[in-house]
Amino acid sequence: MSVNVSLSLASITVFVEGVVRDSSHNRLRFIDDGPIFDSPLVGVADGDDPLFRQYKETIGPYHMTPREVLGHASSNLRRQEPPIVRVVCWILPIAARTRESNALMTKAPSLRWAHTRYYGEQFNDVLRNMVAGHLRSHAAAAVAPATSPLYKSLRGIPGYAASTWSERHAAFAAGLGTFGLCDGFLTPLGKAMRCGSVVTDAPLDVTVRHFASHIEACPYLTRADCGACIQRCPAGAIGPRGHDKQKCEQYQEETLRPLRKRYAVPITGCGLCQTGVPCESGLPRQE
Repeated sequence: MSVNVSLSLASITVFVEGVVRDSSHNRLRFIDDGPIFDSPLVGVADGDDPLFRQYKETIGPYHMTPREVLGHASSNLRRQEPPIVRVVCWILPIAARTRESNALMTKAPSLRWAHTRYYGEQFNDVLRNMVAGHLRSHAAAAVAPATSPLYKSLRGIPGYAASTWSERHAAFAAGLGTFGLCDGFLTPLGKAMRCGSVVTDAPLDVTVRHFASHIEACPYLTRADCGACIQRCPAGAIGPRGHDKQKCEQYQEETLRPLRKRYAVPITGCGLCQTGVPCESGLPRQE
């Protein structure tokens, strides 16, 4: 069966926008039923882009390439080796009211931010599965790595949290942004966001990657300017050399743990370095 030719980046963008706009899962239903995420940005990466091989070195040998993702699932999909592989990626910008509430915080996240961190990722899983289902309904093979049995959380080297698939690195390959000093992902819709992806064999046009390097959008990493996220971090986990993930995790586990009961969520995150900074809702201006 051949892939339905009606599939395109434009049609998938319309589908993703519709889910984000209409899904009841994209609502802060325990607060005021406001949206968790605003309108998304969608892009497509070439699954055979050399970047995905490089990730096995920069992230770890456990990080899967898009072809490995489809290959592991081939017994269920009953498909031969596809001639091409694509990665559909999206950016979900956190709603403005939530960003504004978190920008006012100095030691811990706001209630809206904590609910966004937990329930927002639940919605992101819904979106991942719906995009994969949409592609399969058009005769394409499709796997959402983050919701598949292939996805595993583990401890990387030197002991940092890692996984077999990085949504942010896939988004970089799709040209949707670059990394910043705090390890956040800077996009045209800002750093206060969540991202997701689906691997497919649909012959979609690839998004042009305009960034010359993986740090191009960060003023501090490119010219030692800004550094607002350093001042925003209550854990002192961000400095001139970057983000200390262990110190960040320790702050969340030890200092923010009491908030979980008060906010009625099992995880709160923090997000202070993503709000109240120049890259919160867009790319910082490059002089």
